[in-house]
Amino acid sequence: MNFASDNTSAAAPEIMQALAAANKGYAMPYGNDPAMDEVRTRIRKIFEAPEAAVYLVATGTAANALSLAILTDPWGAVFCHRNAHVEEDECGAPEFYTGGSKLVLVEGEHAKMTPETLRKSITSTGRSGVHNVQRGMVTITNASEHGTVYTAGETAALCDVAKGFGLPVHLDGARFANAVVASDAAPADLTWRAGVDVLSFGGTKNGCMGVEAVVIFDPARAWEFELRRKRGGHLFSKHRYLSVQMGAYLEDGLWLRLARQANAAAARLSAGILTVPGAELVHPTEANAVFASFPRAGHRRAIDGGAAYYLWPFDQPLEGPGDEKLSCRMVASWSTTEADVDGLLSLIRGRG
Repeated sequence: MNFASDNTSAAAPEIMQALAAANKGYAMPYGNDPAMDEVRTRIRKIFEAPEAAVYLVATGTAANALSLAILTDPWGAVFCHRNAHVEEDECGAPEFYTGGSKLVLVEGEHAKMTPETLRKSITSTGRSGVHNVQRGMVTITNASEHGTVYTAGETAALCDVAKGFGLPVHLDGARFANAVVASDAAPADLTWRAGVDVLSFGGTKNGCMGVEAVVIFDPARAWEFELRRKRGGHLFSKHRYLSVQMGAYLEDGLWLRLARQANAAAARLSAGILTVPGAELVHPTEANAVFASFPRAGHRRAIDGGAAYYLWPFDQPLEGPGDEKLSCRMVASWSTTEADVDGLLSLIRGRG
């Protein structure tokens, strides 16, 4: 019953089979392998973007930081939600790879920016000329860090604000598959048709061993990305092991099936928690993460019974009055079973 993160799950069998099959013979390095040609073709077809440039890296941090670096200058502001992954969980990598650009934090409930909050932040930036960072770019996280999802319309509304100021847009899609399944929208409608210029398209959190794609919808930016990827130490020599992961992930809609399983498990867990006396959701459950609050006694039973998840925020003590509420984050993965969910709920209720 591990709900600590979708990063804790194993790789999907289809991914491991692809890796084993690739581990024979020889293949050209640095992305010149035949499997990478197939990946480009599949991603272009999925996103209805025949001219898109496609590159692979091994981590989401690399995908995000390198993407931001091709979209803004070192003196530019990167507008993101206050709880965006680039702000909370990347150890200054965006600032490092961009050469010093500043993250400007935008407000909004449930980790989602609104056109109004974004416009306010952009408008108030760079008003004193050379004395300020300049307006640089916007980055959106979908699904968000609080498990919520931007619809195609919401994404387009944010992009419209950005474009009104002449700013490019990046989408952090570490859990993009979960967002696609949750919104039932076409990948193109959640990205370039809405105004997104560059997408970090995640695989690792959704069943891959370790691979992320960077999809650049304006190929004019591609060469700079190639240079930054190499200079930043993220060009894999034995690239075929990235290529075959992404290839298997995309084959026959596996990426959507895995995300659908994770989202369904989270929905089951969310519904079950709401039947616990005193429980409530802190954020809506729209993808594969559940943010909930319920009495401390339930948390103690669950954790003592072997369940793994995070109290959220982290600084809440597990010791104290049993009826006092503590909030938490629980994340379902592609491999979360109904038995896992039901077992956790039984512990919380005191029936484990």
